[in-house]
Parts: sequence; C-alpha cells; structure tokens
Amino acid sequence: MDLQLQDKVIIVTGGAKGIGEGIARLLAQEGAVPVIVGRNEADNRQTVTAIEAAGGRAGQVAAELAEPAECARAVQAVISQFGRIDGLVNNAGVNDGVGLENGSYEGFMQSLHRNVVHYYLMAHHALPELIKSQGAIVNITSKTAETGQGNTSAYAAANGGRNALTREWAVELLKYGIRVNAVMVAESWTPAYETWIQTLPNPEEKLREITSKIPLGNRMTTAEELANTTAFLLSNRSSHTTGQIFHVDGGYVHLDRALANA
Repeated sequence: MDLQLQDKVIIVTGGAKGIGEGIARLLAQEGAVPVIVGRNEADNRQTVTAIEAAGGRAGQVAAELAEPAECARAVQAVISQFGRIDGLVNNAGVNDGVGLENGSYEGFMQSLHRNVVHYYLMAHHALPELIKSQGAIVNITSKTAETGQGNTSAYAAANGGRNALTREWAVELLKYGIRVNAVMVAESWTPAYETWIQTLPNPEEKLREITSKIPLGNRMTTAEELANTTAFLLSNRSSHTTGQIFHVDGGYVHLDRALANA
C-alpha cells in the first residue's frame, strides 16, 4: 500500500535509537523526510547517515527536550531547514523509575519534563505548521499507564498524560482536520530495554519469563511493527481515524496471559 508520504517532513523525537529509529527508518523508506530531534547529535547523525546510505532522506536537530526552551528552538530549526512540518511523532522519553515510596517531588517533576511536558510543547510549537499542512500527530505511549508496573509513578503518570492528551488534542484540532492518535508499546526490544534487563539478577531468565507472557508468538514487538502502525496513522490512508490509542503489543495488555502458554 502506498502511504502517500512522499516528501512529507515529519519530526520524530528520540528518533536516533530504539523505537524512534525504527519509525524514522520506515518513514524514509516510504519517501518521507524524518527529522530526528534528540539530545545526542552524534547519535542523531549516525541514524541520518544510515538512512541516507539506504537511499532515503533525513535531517536532525540536537536538542534536550526536557528543557522547555529547547523544544521551541528545535521546531524552529526544522522549519528553517525544511520550510514545513507535515507530521509529528512524540516518542522521546525514559522509564526512569521515580516511584512513590522512594521518590521525591524533584524527581517526579523532572520525570514529567522528560516524558510528557515536551509532548505538549513540541505539539504546541509545531501546530501552526501542522495547521498549514493539515498534518497528523502520533504520540508513542506505554502500557504502564494502563497496567501499572511498580516503582515508576512518574513514568506511569506521564503516559497517562500522553493518552489523555491524545484524545484532548483530537477534539481540539478537529476544526483543522488534524488527526491525533497514539501507539501504545508493551514489550519491545530496544537498547534501553536491554540496559534495564541487564540490571536484574538473572536477565536471561527474566527475559524468557516476560516473552512467555506475550500471547501472540511469545515474542516481543519489533520496532518495525510499531513503526508500521505509526506510519499508517501519519498517512492519509487513515484519514478517518483520530483520538485512538492502538495497542501494538501481541495482545499483552488485553488478552488473558494464560493463552500464552496454552
């Protein structure tokens, strides 16, 4: 299916690694121009180089999105480089483990800035261009908003906010024809996930335990699978879809996990 994304300029926050990288690479394969916005310029450029080596086009802006002023600067840099914005993928964030019992006000607020405040700011600053292009927004969100995880209050709250903002923006932006949807991630293998699991006493055993509970195929969702749904939601092929939260998770959140071992 031709997603009709040719030449579309689409911001992908946190697009240098993991799920964001998968999204950026797939968008480039579809003929779009992903613009990676992330804190590490070397990582950004490495992914841009890989995309270009594969025959695609991409750009990058180095910015620390936890700093509000950097969000405004990043959006302006994209406009200066490319003259337009056709889509926004809010993806950057980190499960930073700020819990209730051992957390703090300072840590909680810092986590919200890392994980949801920049979702709002990037959309706010990109909105004038998205109105011009009648573009689309996709928010990447996490199962922690619905299932809980323990010891990660701030990240769970941020993802609850991402989900709520998806539907709030879908309502507010109806008048502009701007569609807003979310893709929810459950268990997906990324560099950050690998780093986390290696902190556990028996990482290989824990990984087997996790994947055994994923009903469809007893395996993790790939970055490409998440990217496929994201690209579809950015495209006009999903022209009557807005305010939806799509669980691309092999049935992890909603299906009876007893099925995984049936």
